[in-house]
Amino acid sequence: MMNFDGLDPGMGEYAPALHGSLEPGMEPSMDPRLNPVLLQGVELNPDGLTVAVPESVHMMEGMFSELHSVHAEVGVPVTATHFDLQEELLWMGNHRGHGMSFFGPTMGRYSSFQAHSTDDIRQIQSMETGVLFLSKSNLKCQTRGGLVMFDYLMEEGADMHSLLMTENNAMLMGGLQNYVLEFDLNTVQQTQKFTVEAPGVAIMRQSNRFLFCGNTSGKVSLCDLRTFKLEHEFDAFSGSLSDFDVHGNLLAACGFSSRGMNELACDRFLMVFDLRMMRAVTPLQVHVDPLFLRFIPTYTARLAIISQTGQCQFCEPTGLANLADVFHVNTVGQLLMSFDVSSSKQALAFGDSGGGVHLWSDAPEVSYNGYSRETEFALPCLVDSLPQLDWSHDLLPLSLIPMPFTSSEPLLSDWVTTQATPSPRRAPPVDPEILRTMKTVGFIGYAPNPQTRPRNQVPYKIKEVELDFDNYNQGVPESPIGRDEEPHLYMVPKKYRKVTIKYSKLGLEDFDFKHYNRTLFAGLEPHIPNAYCNCMIQVLYFLEPIRCLVQNHLCQKEFCLACELGFLFHMLDLSRGDPCQASNFLRAFRTIPEASALGLILADSDEQTGKARLGRLIQSWNRFILTQLHQETQEQEGPQAYRGASSSVLGSSGESVIGRQFGCEVENSSLCRCGKETVRSSLTLLFTMHYPEQNSLDKTIKEYDFAEILKKSICLEQSTQAWCENCEKYQPTVQTRNIRCLPDVLVINCEVNSVKEAEFWKAQAEYAFIKAKKKEEMEPPKPKEPPQPHEWCLEEELVNTEGLTFDTRVEDLRHIWIPLTLKMSISKSQGLEMSSWPEGEELSSTEEAEGASLYDLVVTVPHVLDARTGGNLVAHIKVGETYHIRKEGVTHQQWYLFNDFLIEPIDKAEAAQFDVNWKLPAILYYAKRNYHSKYDLRIKNPIEASVLLTEASLARKQRKSHATFIPLMVSEMPQAGDLVGLDAEFVTLNQGCTIYW
Repeated sequence: MMNFDGLDPGMGEYAPALHGSLEPGMEPSMDPRLNPVLLQGVELNPDGLTVAVPESVHMMEGMFSELHSVHAEVGVPVTATHFDLQEELLWMGNHRGHGMSFFGPTMGRYSSFQAHSTDDIRQIQSMETGVLFLSKSNLKCQTRGGLVMFDYLMEEGADMHSLLMTENNAMLMGGLQNYVLEFDLNTVQQTQKFTVEAPGVAIMRQSNRFLFCGNTSGKVSLCDLRTFKLEHEFDAFSGSLSDFDVHGNLLAACGFSSRGMNELACDRFLMVFDLRMMRAVTPLQVHVDPLFLRFIPTYTARLAIISQTGQCQFCEPTGLANLADVFHVNTVGQLLMSFDVSSSKQALAFGDSGGGVHLWSDAPEVSYNGYSRETEFALPCLVDSLPQLDWSHDLLPLSLIPMPFTSSEPLLSDWVTTQATPSPRRAPPVDPEILRTMKTVGFIGYAPNPQTRPRNQVPYKIKEVELDFDNYNQGVPESPIGRDEEPHLYMVPKKYRKVTIKYSKLGLEDFDFKHYNRTLFAGLEPHIPNAYCNCMIQVLYFLEPIRCLVQNHLCQKEFCLACELGFLFHMLDLSRGDPCQASNFLRAFRTIPEASALGLILADSDEQTGKARLGRLIQSWNRFILTQLHQETQEQEGPQAYRGASSSVLGSSGESVIGRQFGCEVENSSLCRCGKETVRSSLTLLFTMHYPEQNSLDKTIKEYDFAEILKKSICLEQSTQAWCENCEKYQPTVQTRNIRCLPDVLVINCEVNSVKEAEFWKAQAEYAFIKAKKKEEMEPPKPKEPPQPHEWCLEEELVNTEGLTFDTRVEDLRHIWIPLTLKMSISKSQGLEMSSWPEGEELSSTEEAEGASLYDLVVTVPHVLDARTGGNLVAHIKVGETYHIRKEGVTHQQWYLFNDFLIEPIDKAEAAQFDVNWKLPAILYYAKRNYHSKYDLRIKNPIEASVLLTEASLARKQRKSHATFIPLMVSEMPQAGDLVGLDAEFVTLNQGCTIYW
């Protein structure tokens, strides 16, 4: 019974253009001399002429069928076929050593060349740069166009049959000899030679576990991938091995069996082996004489079995073979000599003994690889593409004909010198955005394209270009912020932008840090993960009690922020203007679980792309570091210098210098509407600003004094839902906060995290500026003072200087809302009282007796906005006299800008200015005047001599026997002038810095 399931349903449909209607009298007229057979594949146009019709390919999705066939050399057998692994090319090699490639599913001829003069090509392998052709005693590598890259000749007597690419650009070659060669494609040399048993290796395959070698005796050997040592062996066939393939945990092989009298017969049973148990499973009986086989793992792990007569069968390796799955390759009586499968498993290639190459596919639009690169084709001839010229046209441009340019001979189009005057065109100015983002390496600048003009095009408008050149300094501002009405008012100054270290071949040796820092204070390098907190590290360093506290602190905890901060502050003390790295401190910071839970540890991608909200982040970091230092430095019993980690448990009771300096005892009361009041006391280290709610109907912002807002933020009163023990349910509760004492340093988080808060600051700064302007108009003019220096002085010039002062004008008070000095006191009747105070005035004796104190602004930390880099964090710090005495030998106070390793003195008004268009307030520090006298500012060596007397060992508990050395006695302590040797384990020295003891 015949099976018609595989026939195309469209075969029964007839083209109306050929046959027309069947009504009588309507048949198309036809020349009776034409043979109707000759009209197959053609149509007639309206003029009665024949037009060729392209043959359509009818394919069923998921079933392989012939897509195209070509003949390379008629009568010359095709001994090797290979699908290119990089491009959409199909390679073939024939019995006469000729190689040829075909492009795409249409199999257009791409290249053709002689790979070997006499021997047949036995295997082809494509690489990234070329194609390998293996013959009996020769390995040749040629480009895809045919150029020879190398030609390697084997030893005499070699009979190579197979090659296999391995890792690291190496390959293995085997044949009918007792060795396998390992070949390095980089050096084009033989690297190793592995000995194998006779009759050698005819076929090689590879998996992630083994190297499989098949020989003509019917055995498959499993070898180690590195040493080529034999691990296991399968005896597949009694006669000879024809082909085998490996997929997953299965190995399938086909071959020949002995039939007596030295006769071999093709075995129709495929041997299948399980690589997990290393044994054979049930053989698979097929309906063809198998010569080639390959796994085609698409939806399932199908096997393609090919016979030499052209029969092809697809079946599952663990199932039964179905006779309906047998197809036939139309070889016109020729025998199949080679077979290959593309890497995408969408195409099959067959080479026959008559020189034909057949391409089969399961889809009309076939792709050989998953991601093929573009194939290079030869350039078309320019002569054929030249346009036709109409010589009768008067305005015909002769430049349409390309010709070589000769500088020695004059051209017909050259103007006479007397009639030509050179008029150079002035180049337009460089876009300021390019200059702003440009990074210079040596004398070459690199900047991203701002995409303001088309590529390689300049508008030819001379007058406008000249006007732009003349008004260069009044063009687009350097920053994209505020380009609307007055862009020059909202430019981010260069000293506030994010600074970067420009590395060269010498690293940091030729980078001029003095260009950014002419003081003797030390900056911090920014190119470290989570270095956004550099500004706050400088703030803590210039608070004298904290600096002395952490430098006197030492414990045995592995990751202690107070210890690492003390080491970092010691480096800042020793530096004379050179920047330092906070890498050890930041490494310890990343190990703190609370820092990770609060989201303070940034990923590298967040820092580079500018996704982090730095303003809110640095305020959270400020709260975290004060709490962490307070917990780590609480006073403990016993010697502070060598206490263990167990005595530094966080949350233990005790007082610390951090608590005395920043701590403020707060009384929180909750009043339910039932009348029950709950009061509890706590210690807070900082306060957060709370701004008044604005009426949605009234868009104007009312005027407030900063001291008034700060007082309401400290003594906060708010309504919320809370649990009432008396009512036994959640009730509306009024929560009130009052302070019982004043801190020595008042820390404020500004919480300007939205446009609403920024507009509030902007409006209050405008109110303050208007009041200052009116006050100046009412006061009489002051006598002109002698000019003050506008640049910082070097160390020699500061010896007899009492400090730099800048003349503050009313215009400099723009964008200033916060006062430089606050007066604060706590009374029993009215609670906290706060007001602004003139900076240079002192309190009267009566006010001091009433407990009033003056607080001076010492630190401001702004968030500098930048849409391109995500912003920047800097610090304005009022550096005291003790730091100037140690560094520069002068006694004065001065405000400085700290921007990583950029340090520059600034005016006090600039420290309080916050233009919210590009500079948002984040953190404020107010310090009580002359508060340092309450603290011991001496730095003692935290390492005591007792550490040399004890036997400190991590393995003391596990070690049963005592130490073999005698610890030092008190009388044997090193004295001044003694030479001491240290075993500096895990410490590496740079080249040229080795120290010999």
